[in-house]
Amino acid sequence: MRLAKPFFQLPVLFEVDRLQAEVAALPAEAWVAHPDSVPGNSAARLISAGGAQTDSVHGQMLPTAWLDSMPYTRQVLAGFGVVWSRSRLMRLAPGAGVPEHADVNYHWHARVRLHIPIQTRPQVRFHCDGETVHMAAGEAWIFDNWRRHHVENGSNADRVHLVADTTGTAAFWQLACGRPPPRDQWRTMLWNPDAAPRLLTETDQRFPVMPAAEVQMLIEDLRAELTMAVDTSDARLRMTRFGLLLESFVQDWRQLCALHGVGGRARPDFVRLANAVRQAATPLAAGLVMRTNNASALLVLEKRVLQHLVVVQEAPPDPPRGQPKATERANFT
Repeated sequence: MRLAKPFFQLPVLFEVDRLQAEVAALPAEAWVAHPDSVPGNSAARLISAGGAQTDSVHGQMLPTAWLDSMPYTRQVLAGFGVVWSRSRLMRLAPGAGVPEHADVNYHWHARVRLHIPIQTRPQVRFHCDGETVHMAAGEAWIFDNWRRHHVENGSNADRVHLVADTTGTAAFWQLACGRPPPRDQWRTMLWNPDAAPRLLTETDQRFPVMPAAEVQMLIEDLRAELTMAVDTSDARLRMTRFGLLLESFVQDWRQLCALHGVGGRARPDFVRLANAVRQAATPLAAGLVMRTNNASALLVLEKRVLQHLVVVQEAPPDPPRGQPKATERANFT
C-alpha cells in the first residue's frame, strides 16, 4: 500500500518480555523456510488460510495452532480492532538480510504490513526509499512497501518481528498516520489474563471473476505510475499504445461482466481476453516502469491484475468411500 512517507511509528507499546517468552516457547517445527528460499529467513505462521501451514493469501484466514499457544500475542493482535489477513513471526538470522525489492502483488494494493519487533538489536536496520530506521523491541511500525525496501541484520542474534497484514479501520489509520501524542503519553498494551479477545480475520473476498469496477481501479492506479526507464521517441510511442491497450481492456472486460456477470459463468471468454491482453502488452511494455519503484510495468500488470482476474477452479475433494464422485453424481440427473 502506498503511504505519504516511507515509515510511520504508531504511538503504542507492548510488553516485550512476555512476547519474547511466547516466541521462545514455540517448538522448532513451528519455524519454516522463507517461501522464496531467501537465505537466513524463516517464519512461524500465526494466521493463515484455514489455519493451515500455508503461505497462501487467499481463503478464510484463521489462527494457527501456534497462535493459539500465544495468548498475549493474540491479545496484541485483537487489541487493534482490525481485520487481519496473513500474519506471521518473521525471523532473520545473524548477518542475514532481506534483498531490496518492492511489493507489487495484488495482495498489497489495499493492505499494509504492521511490524512489532520482539527480538532485535540496534544493528538491525530497515531501509525504505532512502530512509533508514531501527525498529526497537515492543514498538509498532508500518511502512510503504510499494517503495523499494530492504532489511539488514548486522547483529550476532536472531531478529524476530510479529508481522501482520491488514486493510485497517479508520481508527487504525488515525492512530498510525495522525499527529502522535508525546511519547510519555503513548499507551502500553498490558497483558490481561482475564481477557478473551475476539480476533477478526479476513474471509475469502474474491469473486470467481473480478468485477469491472475493481479492474478499472487497478488499471487506473497502474497507469498513474507509468513512466519510461529511458525517455525516447520510441518509448513514448510504446507508452501511449500501452495505455490505450489497457483502456480498451477495461472497456471489453466491463462488457463481458455485463453479459455474463461475475459468478463464474463463461470463464473461457474472460480467460481469452486476459490472455490476449497479456500477449499484446508484452512487446509494448518494453522499457516501461513504475515511477516510484522502477518495477517493470509488465510485471505489475501480471502480478497485480492479470493473475487475479479469474479464480482457478479447484477440483472438489474425493467423497467418502462408497459414495459416487461429483462427476458420477452429475450423471444421475
